[in-house]
Amino acid sequence: MQHATANLIAGLFEHHDRTKFEITAIALNRDDGSDISKRMRGSFEHYLDANDLTDSQVADYVRKHEIEILVDLKGFTKDARTGILARRPAPVQVSYLGYPGTMGADFIDYILADEVVIPFEHTADFSERIVRLPGSYQINDRKRAIAEYVPTRAEAGLPERGFVFCCFNNSYKITPQVYDRWMRILGRVNGSGLWLIESNEIASANLKREAAARGVDPGRIVFAGRTKLSEHLARYALSDLFLDTSPCNAHTTASDALWAGIPVLTMPGSTFASRVAASLVKAAGVPDLVAASAHEYEETAVALANSPEKIADLKRRLQASRESCPLFDTARTTRRIENAFAEMVRRYHAKIPLEPLVV
Repeated sequence: MQHATANLIAGLFEHHDRTKFEITAIALNRDDGSDISKRMRGSFEHYLDANDLTDSQVADYVRKHEIEILVDLKGFTKDARTGILARRPAPVQVSYLGYPGTMGADFIDYILADEVVIPFEHTADFSERIVRLPGSYQINDRKRAIAEYVPTRAEAGLPERGFVFCCFNNSYKITPQVYDRWMRILGRVNGSGLWLIESNEIASANLKREAAARGVDPGRIVFAGRTKLSEHLARYALSDLFLDTSPCNAHTTASDALWAGIPVLTMPGSTFASRVAASLVKAAGVPDLVAASAHEYEETAVALANSPEKIADLKRRLQASRESCPLFDTARTTRRIENAFAEMVRRYHAKIPLEPLVV
């Protein structure tokens, strides 16, 4: 189905080594007929529509087909079917990509991560054994198309001139503290605007009202409507710098911006969800966009907005490295994940106790 996780992971299924892996998809959402759904469905040897099956029936299917590794892409998110994994149908059960944190469950053996999203000193905070991949843990799809047509600023409702900050995260990630920070940045950068995604009319009205309450002209806050992914990626070209949120970062949204060649400024926190963008930015080859504090975040945003040559250089670096940087090397990340899976199964059959792994 059309889902952020699907847009990230489609390439992984296509790159799996079929001489070593036989892949079964267990669909927890109904097929919506979207292009991404059709593409993914053609990537599996076996496909089970679990929408009309009970958790026990799905668990029985896993056991009957002797599936050795069951990978949960949902965690505790919408439409999750955690009860399937709670029945322990597979000898190795793994959490990956969809839920940025520990599930605190004894039926999840491993979580795929990296040294940025889960530093070694945070290991004890997870009930799962942490498998740290080199580079970024996040798989990305190189086939994400960017539409050829780029709208004008006027068509997007943006001012013809001036620096454009953007953040296309869902509005629930915009905390009062984040918004305070953004409004201070706008106040220090004359003629700048902030481009946000329109979650709903109420949220947009509230954000404009809160801008005015912080001394910023609400007309400088512009909202983008929802559109097709390829068109959304194309319109990133109208912006200059993506301002990340905390404590819940941009995840797929950050990799979208980087894929479109737009720098992402982030400030990592102490949780997995607050460190994802830092992992992506470093793997994209622009680690200088990871701020160590709120003060550094604000100062960097203002400095970049007042330095056209630095912003242009960052965009050139992202465009030049897009085909070679670790973040967007789908095949290499797939091999690393396969190596992790192979080691998990080897340890299971050798009856080696569970422990953290570094790939």
